[in-house]
Amino acid sequence: MAAKTKIVFQCTQCGYESPKWTGKCPECGEWNTLLEMAKEPLSPQRTAVARSVGNISRPTPINEINTEDEHRYHTGLSELDRVLGGGIVKGSLVLISGDPGIGKSTLLLQVCEYLGRELRILYVSGEESARQIKLRASRLGVQSPNLKVLTETDVQYIVEQIRNERPDLVMIDSIQTMNHTELTSSPGSVTQVRECTNTMMRCAKALDIPIVVVGHVNKDGAIAGPKVLEHIVDAVLLFEGDKQMTYRILRAVKNRYGSTNEIGVFDMGDNGLKQVENPSLAMLSGRPKDVSGSCVTAVMEGSRPLLAEVQGLATTSGFGTPRRMATGFDYNRMALILAVLEKRAGYYFSNLDTYINVVGGLRLDEPAVDLAVAMALVSSLKDIPIREDTVAFGEIGLTGELRSISRSDMRITEAARLGFRRCILPYHGLKALKGKSFDGMEIIGARNIRQAFDAAT
Repeated sequence: MAAKTKIVFQCTQCGYESPKWTGKCPECGEWNTLLEMAKEPLSPQRTAVARSVGNISRPTPINEINTEDEHRYHTGLSELDRVLGGGIVKGSLVLISGDPGIGKSTLLLQVCEYLGRELRILYVSGEESARQIKLRASRLGVQSPNLKVLTETDVQYIVEQIRNERPDLVMIDSIQTMNHTELTSSPGSVTQVRECTNTMMRCAKALDIPIVVVGHVNKDGAIAGPKVLEHIVDAVLLFEGDKQMTYRILRAVKNRYGSTNEIGVFDMGDNGLKQVENPSLAMLSGRPKDVSGSCVTAVMEGSRPLLAEVQGLATTSGFGTPRRMATGFDYNRMALILAVLEKRAGYYFSNLDTYINVVGGLRLDEPAVDLAVAMALVSSLKDIPIREDTVAFGEIGLTGELRSISRSDMRITEAARLGFRRCILPYHGLKALKGKSFDGMEIIGARNIRQAFDAAT
């Protein structure tokens, strides 16, 4: 006799299950995330399949575990290897997500072309036919004979093919199209995505085969499916950038084998993604000269210093309530900086429309950007340009003081390499430099915003 199907309400963010619907999830506190679904009991057949995928493990003393044979596959793209922490680890499960059309499938095929010279690769597609994949591969110049294409959505059949073929690398495009036949819910649902990912994870660990999975994002920018999906995989890579612009930023949201602070910069062209070896120079290309409202800052993305241009605009408002807008910078942080400028520095923006834009599609969330944002706004307010050979960075406190930041020497070195000759930073940060010289760079320490702006003009 078949077991009775139970109706539950499951949270799409944390996976919490409730027997009745509530507006707010009791576990994670998110609103309107409980969805009704049928919860099927675990059948004996499905249990057997799960055990056939994984191996039975036994406790092992930690001093007897050998890590000397750990191997990473280099992808041929140094920017991608940087984000992954040195390459793809054997037996790992990597999730690559991003907006539709941003370049996820393109990146995978380019990796297949490089790794296909020595490795056997299985590319599984649930969205496109084999002919469509061949047309895109021809456009990208992918002709590796070691690349095999499988168009299938049944995850159990895919695991069976992986066990028979024993490839060195597997690509799944995408996890939202995969289907577990033991579940009655439709592909892309919370249960299907979770169970299919679990199956892939057991397969990767049991066979020691790295699997790269493509995941879609919803309209809010979050990865589609349950939040538990990000906990299952070993690494989560997120593609950022506007589709109207050519630059793409690959950022590690989670990485069990490396740092989560590294980013990779790519340029989307007709022949696929090209890595940008010098992102600072690319982001600053076309920068206007002798124009107010522009300031260059230096940020740290992992171990890499990166220069970015911050543009500010303050103009008379045509409405009773002035408008505020920030692109590439936190809106609440901009409101805090405006309040400090009015209260502590005497620059009044209360009746002006204020806009902040980070050029190149970058998203800057480091406190060191505060000073550049403030100087760009003050420059636009007073219509006084900031010297084009000046770079500024520092955190702004609520009392209007400038607070020191970390790794100032690396930021200054990068600015000097690109031809900047004046650097403005917090006064207390001069002690960390210990009297170092930076190839003719003039170092100026400022105690507050007014001193910093006066030194930059």
